[in-house]
Amino acid sequence: MRSILFRSAPLQREAVIDAYAILIRKLKEHSRLQKEDVAEIRGLTLTVRDFAANEDFVRQGDRPKASALVVSGLVARYHLLRNGRRQYLSFHLAGDMPDSQALFVDQMDHSVCALGPASVASIPHSDLMAAFQRRPSLAFAIWRETLIDAAIFREAITNNSARAALPRMAHLLCEIYYRSRASGLTADGTCAAPITLQQLGEALGMALASVNRVLPELRQTGAGDLRNGRIVVRNWDKLAKLAQFDPGYLHLKRQPL
Repeated sequence: MRSILFRSAPLQREAVIDAYAILIRKLKEHSRLQKEDVAEIRGLTLTVRDFAANEDFVRQGDRPKASALVVSGLVARYHLLRNGRRQYLSFHLAGDMPDSQALFVDQMDHSVCALGPASVASIPHSDLMAAFQRRPSLAFAIWRETLIDAAIFREAITNNSARAALPRMAHLLCEIYYRSRASGLTADGTCAAPITLQQLGEALGMALASVNRVLPELRQTGAGDLRNGRIVVRNWDKLAKLAQFDPGYLHLKRQPL
């Protein structure tokens, strides 16, 4: 049963204005936008919807005609296997476009869901393609966003296959916190991460029993924690060293730490 919440017209307009600003800010993290590019973004047609925790807004097998932009909350991309098990592939914050590949493929090979309450804007592919023709520099910025997304995928593969359990978990928390800080989404050394222990295991290739063993080990280091839906960083240098975290793969113009 779907629980999408539609906003009233005034709230919808306010949410759309916020969505434009969020997309502009996100693209500026890694690309130089001209005033014409910004004007082009503000001319896109956006519709913002609210989603409940664990609700899909992209489904495996869909043939979407619009791309999603995360406006608030944390969402996740995942594969659903025939036996019902999930493999979480990546996590996405405000400003991310987790299904921008749909511009260039006919059918989605993964799903995207809200992890906690989230707001997501829908941008028609026709609008985006027309904007790309008028402003190739904007197309390059969004293409760069997809390339960074691919770099995060590569790092996740390395993380899950080449690191031991403790640094593997620490690395994922480092990545989410670092990206959140770059987007202005942290406060007092914490950021929102409404990820259940089951979902954490499905992202890191760990059984729930392993998650229940490794997370207390991480807490005991005094470097960081995942508690009550938030990542808590107590000692960034120690956490990054434990995780072998090098943020170069995120390709940010300005380092937030």
